[in-house]
Amino acid sequence: MINFSRQYMTDEDSPIEEVVELEETSEEITEEIIEKELTIEEKYVQLEEKLEKAEAEVGYRDAEIINVRKRLIAEKSTLIRYSGFNLANRMLRVLGDVDRALLMIDQENNSPEAEGLRLIRTKLWQELTQDGVTHIVALNSEFNPNIHEAITTVPPTDEFPSGKIVDVLEEGYLYKDKLLKASKVVVSS
Repeated sequence: MINFSRQYMTDEDSPIEEVVELEETSEEITEEIIEKELTIEEKYVQLEEKLEKAEAEVGYRDAEIINVRKRLIAEKSTLIRYSGFNLANRMLRVLGDVDRALLMIDQENNSPEAEGLRLIRTKLWQELTQDGVTHIVALNSEFNPNIHEAITTVPPTDEFPSGKIVDVLEEGYLYKDKLLKASKVVVSS
């Protein structure tokens, strides 16, 4: 058997109150939607800020890559420019040996061996100068510790005041603009 019971409406269950509740609920929903829209706008602003930061970071990295490339090109250029530095240094030692051999031979000796050594020395020096080797002019100049090595000192005179180079014991050389071998000198001080 089915029991049909009748429910009676009370004042609390009146349809008017339900409508009021619906209106309040729709206002709450509208406020939530507005809040969500603000949140979306805020999220949009945050995303734009993140995008700007990412673009700036990409720009910094691009600049860093360009700077690394420039530095590598400069280093490569320097390596090419000074590629003969070590060979020039070794050839200067050979030139020094030839010079010492020529000192042992009398200057007026015109033997074929002496002439051969002089020709070798001349040719060797020509090749070195074509590659960029130059003498350091030291005699009567100011002492410069960057290109001169003071072996000994002597008291200053009128001819050689303090700080002047009095004598060159061993020639010094530059390879292009880089020191190849310091001049060994006597300095007045």
